Amino acid sequence: MKRKTSLSSLLSTVTILSSVQLALGGTTLGRTPQMGWNSWNAFKATVNYTVVQEVIESFDSLGLKKAGYDYVLLDDGWSSFNRTADGYLQANATSFPSGIEALAKEVHAKGLKLGLYGDSGHYTCAWRPGSWGYEERDAQTFASWGVDYLKYDNCGGFQSMTEAPQVRFGAMKNALALSGRDIFYSVCEWGYQFPWHWGGDIGHSYRISGDITTSFANETACQCKTAYCLNTGYAGCSVLTIINKMKEISQYQTQGHWLDMDMLEVGNANFTLHQQQTHFAFWAALKSPLIIGADLSKLSNDSLAVLTNKAVIALNQDALAEPVIYRQAFSEEGLFQVWTGKVEGGYVVLLLNEKSYSQHISLAFSNLGLGTPKKVVELWSGQNLRDSIKFNETLESYQTLVFKVQT
Repeated sequence: MKRKTSLSSLLSTVTILSSVQLALGGTTLGRTPQMGWNSWNAFKATVNYTVVQEVIESFDSLGLKKAGYDYVLLDDGWSSFNRTADGYLQANATSFPSGIEALAKEVHAKGLKLGLYGDSGHYTCAWRPGSWGYEERDAQTFASWGVDYLKYDNCGGFQSMTEAPQVRFGAMKNALALSGRDIFYSVCEWGYQFPWHWGGDIGHSYRISGDITTSFANETACQCKTAYCLNTGYAGCSVLTIINKMKEISQYQTQGHWLDMDMLEVGNANFTLHQQQTHFAFWAALKSPLIIGADLSKLSNDSLAVLTNKAVIALNQDALAEPVIYRQAFSEEGLFQVWTGKVEGGYVVLLLNEKSYSQHISLAFSNLGLGTPKKVVELWSGQNLRDSIKFNETLESYQTLVFKVQT
């Protein structure tokens, strides 16, 4: 199905629909970054009903639901390779024999929410039907099934990829707005054409880079090591590279329109405990969505403790909704990083050792210009610092300490 849509007319429609939503009372979707589990990192396109059943049970048994995780997200592979004869999306009959509507009811009965994956092109990344030209029909289908969340990808095909991402992703935003159901819209556009300048007008969250990998610090595939490259692409990026991209763009974060650093690899990669803590701390403090990508049946106690740390999750869900920003003046390029941000009751400081060996680091909280520190708590250990004015200790390899400073 073909369509000719000008970018200016599309953005005008987006603005009008946004105004209509506000006039009708708006929506509470996305007031804090979304939290949940996604099937892709652990299962790729082989997700099925049995896997989802186990995940649903694990949300309760592992304490994930209590910690705030509530979205169960089926990534690519949930659908059939073909639409119905009438042109509607349908579930993979082998993997989900009872269909998506029945699954949504089962998920909702557990107090959770169901998300699906789609694509802004002719095909998904795993060659299932994309939604280009079918946006209204597919949005209505998702709504009729009781779907709560849509992750919308950037694969597709040559013809649709020649359209500006604002057009392709904006078309589905409009369709969801008219579907009759509040559906969280997660734009997965890989950082092409600098979405921090326009993505907040379209999605509740939007990706800022190529896919994350199970590498913590070193990769050869990630073509763009900074935020501002024209070719950010699908190529995978390490945890540390994605953190470094955010140095340039975290200030673009606004409440309800979150910069998405991709799914978590905590528990899904051979990371040390300190690497897992660093990964989770930065995703939380930068207000990225907290979407678990691991096989929950294989989580270690260390990984589970990281994913359910109440104090660090509270940074992500803080009512002020302000991400931390990189403090270059207090950092040493290539050695250690200092990030700070406001939270209710004070501010937070992240201190990262970028090296694969331990380093002795000094930092005076009182010099950060954020207020007089009265009490400092390190959130991973839960310990109060004896000296609330200055930190002067050793950080281990790739370790991040997270300080909540009361002023």
